[in-house]
Amino acid sequence: MADTPHNPKLDEHPGSNTEKDPAQWVSGGDPMTGAQESYLTTLSEEAHVEPPSPDLSKADASKRIDELKGKLDL
Repeated sequence: MADTPHNPKLDEHPGSNTEKDPAQWVSGGDPMTGAQESYLTTLSEEAHVEPPSPDLSKADASKRIDELKGKLDL
């Protein structure tokens, strides 16, 4: 019987590469995705703050999402 191949998705303690600082993302300077923009708009409405600028980068959008989630205790 062959050994079962290692599946990193099942690791109890995944490696350090599973969560990167958005500033380190290769595509962090790209425009934010539609999903990010939609989520940011929803979070902004819930937090009663101005919606995001449409020219945010992926990295900046991710940081803003984290900030708003913290503000909303999500």
